[in-house]
Order: sequence, then structure tokens, then C-alpha cells
Amino acid sequence: MEIEVIESDKNRLKFKIKGETHTFCKILERELWNDKSTKVAGYKIEYSLENEPIFLLETDSKAPKKILLDATERLKKEFKELETKLIKSIK
Repeated sequence: MEIEVIESDKNRLKFKIKGETHTFCKILERELWNDKSTKVAGYKIEYSLENEPIFLLETDSKAPKKILLDATERLKKEFKELETKLIKSIK
């Protein structure tokens, strides 16, 4: 996965996530909304064949890059817990 920042300022971050689809983007979008400083969090895929979602994240107080990094850390933890539970249930 590669992230390309399109626009960045104090309370706004617009970026592309190369190589991802709705599956990952919906999970990330949901997690971004879990931060109380998030005012806008969403994405669009303009052309289904292009497959490069464009995210927009706007905040009221926190730096949007901080919110994005925090969200990805929470998702990593959640996925690790899921992996552990799956491994235990398979054994």
C-alpha cells in the first residue's frame, strides 16, 4: 500500500491510497470517525478501473496526520487481536 498526499494543511488532509479498494477504505473511514476531532472523513473512487481511492479528512483541532496515524495504530491492534482469536479457534 502506498499513500500519496494530494493536499495538506493544519486541519485538512487529502490523500490517495494506491492499491486499495472499498474493503479497506470503509474500515479506515469508520475508524477515522472514532476520533472526536474529526469533522469530515470520507473517500471516493472516481473510476472503478483506476482503483485509487481519494480520502478527505478534516478536523477541528488535532492535526489530520496525527488522527490518521492514530487510526491506523488502532486498526493494527484490532487486526492483531482478530488474528490471535482466529489462530486459537483453529487449533
